[in-house]
Amino acid sequence: VQLQASGGGLVQGGGSLRLFCAASGSVLSMSDMGWYRQAPGKQRELVARINSGGSTEYADSVKGRFTVSRDNAANTVKLQLNSLKPEDTGVYYCNAYSSYSLIEYWGQGTQVTVSS
Repeated sequence: VQLQASGGGLVQGGGSLRLFCAASGSVLSMSDMGWYRQAPGKQRELVARINSGGSTEYADSVKGRFTVSRDNAANTVKLQLNSLKPEDTGVYYCNAYSSYSLIEYWGQGTQVTVSS
């Protein structure tokens, strides 16, 4: 499975973006799908993820502002980013994990830049 992320860009603080991640194969076997981000000089961190049952998990810093969703029929996972802050700036990576094969997949990353 290959993951292709898109939708990043430059936005002013308070603005919104929507990130898309398209998988080359079926995501039905993926127990978890989500998004991580890496800011300059910092480690990669979990932003949000959703499991096969639809349960979601968010980083405290994005709760109430970001929404993750997945469409198994379309093999996509999306991240809606609202009320963006400069500290949300970073490269956002799509991620998928199969608890069946124990394999983790990463997309190539998409840049999100929030100006103050």
